[in-house]
Amino acid sequence: MTENKNNANQINIELPDEIAEGIYSNLAIITHSPSEFIVDFVKMMPGVPKAKVKSRIILTPQHAKRLYKALKDNIAKYESMHGEIKITEGEINFNLGMPPAQA
Repeated sequence: MTENKNNANQINIELPDEIAEGIYSNLAIITHSPSEFIVDFVKMMPGVPKAKVKSRIILTPQHAKRLYKALKDNIAKYESMHGEIKITEGEINFNLGMPPAQA
């Protein structure tokens, strides 16, 4: 009985090859409405004034908070193993006609 119950709670997740390669991003732009959070992952190149959104993820507020907690937990685990992650000073400041972005 216990084995069947555990199998019922499992989810099979498929990772297609083209997704498994990943997409490099060095900037995330986060905006939100009352019903969703939108995270645009951007790849910027040094000295190039134009950049493209490489991926957009749309989340419910509840899922965004779960993602925040999971990232916070994983960053703490990473830093306990590898030391503090240093963030360089200086923010990228630009306005795309949206509410202020946070990265």
